[in-house]
This record gives sequence, structure tokens and C-alpha cells, in this order.
Amino acid sequence: MINRFDCLIADDEPIAREIIEAYCGHLTQLNVVASCTNALEAKAVLEQQHVDILFLDINMPVLDGISFLKTVKDPPQVIFTTAYKEYAVNAFDLAACDYLLKPFSLDRFMVAVDKAISQINRMSASPSATSSSDRMEGKGEDYTFMRIDSKIYKLSYKDIYYAEANGNYTKIVMQQQTLMPAMTFTAVEQQLPGSLFVRVHRSFIINKAAISLIEGNRVYIGKIEIPVGSNYKEAFLKELGL
Repeated sequence: MINRFDCLIADDEPIAREIIEAYCGHLTQLNVVASCTNALEAKAVLEQQHVDILFLDINMPVLDGISFLKTVKDPPQVIFTTAYKEYAVNAFDLAACDYLLKPFSLDRFMVAVDKAISQINRMSASPSATSSSDRMEGKGEDYTFMRIDSKIYKLSYKDIYYAEANGNYTKIVMQQQTLMPAMTFTAVEQQLPGSLFVRVHRSFIINKAAISLIEGNRVYIGKIEIPVGSNYKEAFLKELGL
């Protein structure tokens, strides 16, 4: 049985929407639930039904794609589609799954879709974290090594507050410093032991020992406020024995 993934297209250009719809039609696992001309239409769709993948243009009237995405709580996997490459950094800062520069080919489109589906499947398989065997459980070390530029840092787990997805990099916030290794969020997650760290959002992994307060869909590390995604909350609380 083929898993079906519901897709939403938001683009003010009719030709661009038609191309994405045609590309989706070539992939049997994709189901286009709506095709919108602006962000406000897309917001209405997201509020009414489930969406797995959002193909989102950036330069749109009324509200641009990046500003719109900032307003969406627990967004689906987002693939930005735009003719302007200068938006790439801002797009990846929002943990976009991929960034397609118009005009893009079917094969490049398929690569982006595969990334989105892989992320969806990984989250479904283990909402809170990767399996303990994959997260270096039982090895006994209380530190890890990470290469940043030309240096290799030894990082003590107890000093790490949280890790945040940041495009092709990952921001690691520690007691005394913040580091930005050129590693994907998944690669960093695999280096952090599941006995100490827990995934609370698709863009955040936190150190359980650093938690000072949990309130609603927010967890606090000192004065730092971190969102708890709805797909992760139950597993997160269970991980804490709550």
C-alpha cells in the first residue's frame, strides 16, 4: 500500500501552480488538496485540513511566503519555490525542508519531495527522538566531538542547553557559548544521547537536565523559551515520566 501525502500549493503565478500540480501528478504518493493564489488562502486551508507538504512561493502579494510561514504554528514540511535566490538564507532559518529556484526541473522537484517524505516518515517513526541505539546509548561518554570550521571542539553534554535547526547548519546553545557546526540537524541529533536529550519540536532538541519550567506548549531553559510541537508533546511528557 502506497502512503499518500497531502500537498498544498501557494503561488500567485498561474503557470507556476500548474507546473507544480503537473509535477505532483507524476508522483503517485502525492495528493494536491488545494492550490492557492496567496498566503491568506493557504492559511484558511491549513486551518481546515491536514497538510503534509506545503509548496510555498515567497514573493506573493498581501503577505510574502516567509512572513506567512512565521505565523503558522507547527507547519507542515515546507518546500519554498521562488525565482529569487537571495531569500534562501531566510528560508532555511525557518527550517524549510528545501528551496527550489524557479525554473526547476522534475528531477530536482523529486529530490525536494523525497527530503520532505523522509522527514515525515522519520518523525512518524519516532516523534521524540531517534532510537537509543542510534543515539549512542550505553557507551558511557559524557561528551562528544564536533568539527566547526578548522577546529574540533570537545562538548560536554551537561553544558549543552539545546540544539536548533538553522538551515544547513545547526545552532548549539551552551552555557558559555553558541556554536554553529556545518552539520544537519539530524546529524547533530544522532550525536546527542537519548537518555539526556529529547526532541520537543521539529527544529529543537533540548537537554532534559536544563529544563526549568514547562507551561502549555512552551518549555523554558532559564529565560529561554522553546516551543513544544503538537506532534512531540505527548512523547516529550512521557519521556519525563509525566
